[in-house]
Amino acid sequence: MSNTVSNPAKNRITTGPKPETKAGLKYGLMVLAGIAVLIASAKISIPFWPVPMTLQTMAIMAIALATGPRIACATFLGYLAAGAVGLPVFAGTPEHGIGLSYMVGPTGGYLLGYLIASWLVGSLAQGRGILARFGIMMACMIPVYILGLAWLAAFVPLEKVAEYGFTPFILGDTLKIALVALGSAACARLVKRNKGGNA
Repeated sequence: MSNTVSNPAKNRITTGPKPETKAGLKYGLMVLAGIAVLIASAKISIPFWPVPMTLQTMAIMAIALATGPRIACATFLGYLAAGAVGLPVFAGTPEHGIGLSYMVGPTGGYLLGYLIASWLVGSLAQGRGILARFGIMMACMIPVYILGLAWLAAFVPLEKVAEYGFTPFILGDTLKIALVALGSAACARLVKRNKGGNA
């Protein structure tokens, strides 16, 4: 006669998705939601001086702060992929071109710069104070403008690059980044307060 005792817990058949499947589904939904936010932010135009502004810088920074570098980059790569296959996801599409022809156009350098900024902000700004977040996000706009202006120089006279690609946008970008820093700090305080109330 065997002395082995059957373990019901060991023999029980597990049902439902595995934890890694749930995590993958969660991250996939986060990426899809982020792509939808980026598309909407590119299409919204707000009257501003000296030129109207979209909300794309704000969306990119907010996603990077909220999700971290990997999901932020995956989100922006998904956004670029949607644009590359011809979906009108970028600001000015389809009016000013579509697909790869748009991506290699005058604004192509900014798209690459935003991908780099997504990683940097997600890596460096999470968990920081409001002033540090603002400073890091502003610093992370440096590769955006460097790559954007360098690429733009292939399409406009060199002496006009800053006039067309930097001066009209830096004020709006600074305002949007300040709003993201303030909003993220407010959200962090709210989460902390709710956790304290549920303790």
